[in-house]
Amino acid sequence: MGSCNEADSGSISVINDFEDSQPATPHMEQPKVVGAAAAQAPIISSYNDKIRPLLDVIDRLRLLMVMKEGIQLPTIVVVGDQSSGKSSVLESLAGVNLPRSQGICTRVPLIIRLQNHARQRPELYLEYNGKMVPVEEPQIATAINIATDEVAGPNKSISDTPLTLVVRKDGVPDLTMVDLPGITRVPVHGQPDNIYEQIRDIIMQYITPKESIILNVLSATVDFSTCESIRMSQQVDKNGERTLAVVTKVDRAPEGLVDKVTADDVNIGLGYVCVRNRIGDESYEEARKEEARLFENNAHLSCIDKSIVGVHVLAQKLVHIQANAIAKCLPDIVRNISAKLDENVSELEKMPKALTSIADATQAMMRVIQAAKESLKKLLWRGEFDEYPEDNTTHGTALFVEMLNRFSDELHNCEESNLSKDFLTEEIKGLEDAKGIGLPNFLPCEAFLRILRRKVERISYLPIKFTEKYWDYIEGVVISVVMRHSEMYYHLKVSAKGAAHNLVQKLREQSINRVKELVEMEKLTGYTCNPDYMMEWKKLMNQQDHFINQISGTNYKQPRPCSVNLQGFGEIQVEHLRQHSNVSILQQAFDLKMRMVAYWKIFKELMGPDGHGLEKMLVEYPAVVAKREKLKNSIKVLKESKDSVAKIMDRIVLYDAYLV
Repeated sequence: MGSCNEADSGSISVINDFEDSQPATPHMEQPKVVGAAAAQAPIISSYNDKIRPLLDVIDRLRLLMVMKEGIQLPTIVVVGDQSSGKSSVLESLAGVNLPRSQGICTRVPLIIRLQNHARQRPELYLEYNGKMVPVEEPQIATAINIATDEVAGPNKSISDTPLTLVVRKDGVPDLTMVDLPGITRVPVHGQPDNIYEQIRDIIMQYITPKESIILNVLSATVDFSTCESIRMSQQVDKNGERTLAVVTKVDRAPEGLVDKVTADDVNIGLGYVCVRNRIGDESYEEARKEEARLFENNAHLSCIDKSIVGVHVLAQKLVHIQANAIAKCLPDIVRNISAKLDENVSELEKMPKALTSIADATQAMMRVIQAAKESLKKLLWRGEFDEYPEDNTTHGTALFVEMLNRFSDELHNCEESNLSKDFLTEEIKGLEDAKGIGLPNFLPCEAFLRILRRKVERISYLPIKFTEKYWDYIEGVVISVVMRHSEMYYHLKVSAKGAAHNLVQKLREQSINRVKELVEMEKLTGYTCNPDYMMEWKKLMNQQDHFINQISGTNYKQPRPCSVNLQGFGEIQVEHLRQHSNVSILQQAFDLKMRMVAYWKIFKELMGPDGHGLEKMLVEYPAVVAKREKLKNSIKVLKESKDSVAKIMDRIVLYDAYLV
């Protein structure tokens, strides 16, 4: 989702950025709160009353895990190198003890929700793995360690699964922050070799969204430009527009600190805040008093403007920055939630309904059958290819023409279609085999039938081969269409594929048997009612006298030709026919040949391109079930998020007025 757009914030646009109202420079005029008065004052004022509703709705959205839906939320992300003092800063803000140890003490993202609570007894609890575990204040560190072991394992490995610590306590600022593991490059015993890469990936996941506010914790004892946390934040926030730096351990390296925070060599756009860490067994009240004395009395630290020193200033800055970010982002969040909700509802509506009864299954199956039937009509009959515009292999009517043309070419180019090869040889042999008692000038019918049977037999494989290819193609299209329309139902898909295959095989067998019957019928007798047969025969017979004269004529002054040109045949080699001295047999053979050619022509034209389980359905495909449930859960989360946001929108105007 897109980042927050100030121009789109509507009535919220009057809210000024905190850095505008409180610039992080040593020259800013601010009321000075020093000494014991500052230490005893609440960390944040009644401003919390205006911030809490805004923060509640964001916390509610975070609890609903709306970020998994691609909706980014404004989040304060706490990063820092290992031992930079992150835990001490968070302890000072929350007023509770967090886990401490050598090495990495934060092994999972820790979401800390601070809520100002007027009751005398604090309320604290942890949320993780779907549980809410109440915790007593003295046992917070132990409870966090136990929860961390449950989430990330008992060793020293890390995890990106977050824990949430809710602290409802009097005097704490209303803040929600995410504390991330400290950056380290050297794995210790029990940690994976790629510990740095794992931590880096978690940090980048949280600080990359433009809605995130980066709270970069830096130790005063190091050069800021060498800090790994600075390098990471600069990768996603080059100009530092959403980065605030907290400088810890100021009491250890006070000299030159004022120059480091005013020079700003590392582009910290939201400014710096310098704080003193709690030391040893100091109470939080004692630590705040010591902090105030340190910045008041230390020769080097007293030069730093009081508007950028102290935990109370840090809390105030964070509250203002967080409130501004939430107010500016909220309209975009509302729009993004609505858009995602509409998208998911639309996608869910397009999915088939879950089947809960035999009647539902029957209706679904009939819909699939009807849809597949209509698609097959389009592809194989009407020549409409709108459902498969890019898949040419399913364009049945067009491919049928190509298949028929190829079959016609094979038929016309087969050996039996070579009319000039061994001209009249077969006919003469057939006549000799059919000699018997009969009327003069009558061709023996048996001679014609024998030749016809042999010719038909020699080409009989072609129509059978064509029929097999035809049904192979039909089967492919039918199965493809049936699979497409039944893809939502796994068991139906499997059954439908088998049923389609069996049906096509049955029709294929019937079709091939019918073709074989037609071939056998052609062998039974030579008969046709087609008038073109006689016309073609007469046309061919007009060349008989010329042909016979060329072979057996005696009026040649020159040697007789070796070939004769016949219309429809081309050059015919005739030397092999001169061995037959009986002109009558040559005439009969020619007549028989022309009858066969005329009949074969009609036959080829006719063969040419111009011739003429319900219960199982209740179990859906697992991916479909998972997708439907995911969409339903997403819609539920988005609806709850939308409702939560709607309840707070009318308060933004009041917040607007308060800031103005």
